[in-house]
Amino acid sequence: MDAIARIEQIVGPSIEGMGYELVRVQLSGGQRPTLQIMAERQDGRAMTVEDCADISRAVSALLDVEDPLPGAYTLEVSSPGIDRPLTRLKDFERFKGFEARIETKLPLDGRKRFRGLLEGVAGEDVRLSLIEKPAAAAKPGAKPKAPTVTAAVAIPFHLVLKAKLELTDELLKAAAAEQAAAGSPGAGVEGGEMEVDETARPARRPSKRKGPGRFAKGRRGDEDTDSADGAPSGGRDAGD
Repeated sequence: MDAIARIEQIVGPSIEGMGYELVRVQLSGGQRPTLQIMAERQDGRAMTVEDCADISRAVSALLDVEDPLPGAYTLEVSSPGIDRPLTRLKDFERFKGFEARIETKLPLDGRKRFRGLLEGVAGEDVRLSLIEKPAAAAKPGAKPKAPTVTAAVAIPFHLVLKAKLELTDELLKAAAAEQAAAGSPGAGVEGGEMEVDETARPARRPSKRKGPGRFAKGRRGDEDTDSADGAPSGGRDAGD
């Protein structure tokens, strides 16, 4: 079992028991890697700083006990955001009708990158109506032609390397309507990060910033730092 699968096994049940869904676990970076835990609320409401802090505390405790990664690392807890990654088969059905980009592990019909409108799933396949960009106008100043949607293609889910929604007007309107229906006053603050060490603590106050963002809380020596400006910090060295 690789490290990512092991971490999913460790934190997944706890996150789900708290009322969230685990969307993605990702490890990136070099000497001090970042472990990203991406989650969303089961009730459909927007993630807040408090949600991220709750998950950070629970996940930190579990990882301290199980210790699945050697050496120091940064734990980052975040929400998917609006133009979210699509990591589960049900995501492609949930966002049927919205535009997405998909990259496959192996070429399909001579290509590995696809852009189009999601048509849901059929069995274990993701269906996508391709969007083809027209060639550039031959004459200067000529009105560009609109992209055309072609027939749907079937992409086996096990071949999907990465996929994400495109940020379009339709997606923004749907996200606003979904949050209103869920009773959330707005998009709120989404995402967060916190360094995994003995002195790390969650942010003490929520940010007033709207839209996707992150918070960080860490300690360098005796100095506390926290931010909610959307830039990852969470105890990383300057320049990282």
